[in-house]
Amino acid sequence: MSKATKSGGKTLRVEQIGSPIRREHTQRATLIGLRLNRIGRVATLPDTPAVRGMIGKVAHLVRMVEST
Repeated sequence: MSKATKSGGKTLRVEQIGSPIRREHTQRATLIGLRLNRIGRVATLPDTPAVRGMIGKVAHLVRMVEST
């Protein structure tokens, strides 16, 4: 767990919905950095500008999932 998650900071839940096949290598690396590497996988990430930028780079491959 990251520092933001432990301290009760805002978090985002992101699900991978697209395949990185035939995409640029940087997009595949971004998915791995977001802890996503298979379709259907969900990751809970801290809501930081860096994470938002990474999500923006692969927005066509991921979607935000509502937290419960």
